[in-house]
Amino acid sequence: MNLNGKRIILASGSPRRRELLKGLDIDFTVDTANNFKECFSPDTPAEDVPVLMAEGKSAGFHRPLEDDEILITADTMVILPPEGGRHGEILGKPKDPDDAARMLRDLSGRKHHVTTAVTIRSNALKDTFTATTEVWFKHLSEEEIAYYIDTYKPFDKAGAYAIQEWIGHIGITRIEGSYFNVVGFPVQRVWEHLQAFLRGAK
Repeated sequence: MNLNGKRIILASGSPRRRELLKGLDIDFTVDTANNFKECFSPDTPAEDVPVLMAEGKSAGFHRPLEDDEILITADTMVILPPEGGRHGEILGKPKDPDDAARMLRDLSGRKHHVTTAVTIRSNALKDTFTATTEVWFKHLSEEEIAYYIDTYKPFDKAGAYAIQEWIGHIGITRIEGSYFNVVGFPVQRVWEHLQAFLRGAK
């Protein structure tokens, strides 16, 4: 990709996002220093939260951007859709093994959404977009849940799982949408939006 003399900064500590962006053969640096506090009102609709987080991380970048810099921020949420009178529920990163087991039981035998919001920003332009993938889990046994938590310790994973790990191999029966979005970064959409952004940044 011709970057038109621009320098790309990925403001994410996620090794998965770094690897996926690297797969686009784009030169970039990583800078995770940020002043944004990740919080939101409990009344905020679950599907709106990723955009608030991605744009908040962009606005909270620790320094002003130079004229030739483009900043990329992102946030991925695992969301249980409304069911049986329950509102949509965000499954964040589990705080301990019991919390991870609770999340995996909630995902067991159900469909959920994985939504990533991405903000691309320069001094002159800003573009925020979202990608949503629907994911179905089979019914997970207590033995499978315990094995995954004990072996893989998914405490840094939203929803207490990573699709590319054992639990994805044995538990996910179907997805609709981008696989890479579930990993943490919808790189095909990033490619398209970054190309359009660069044309506008000339």
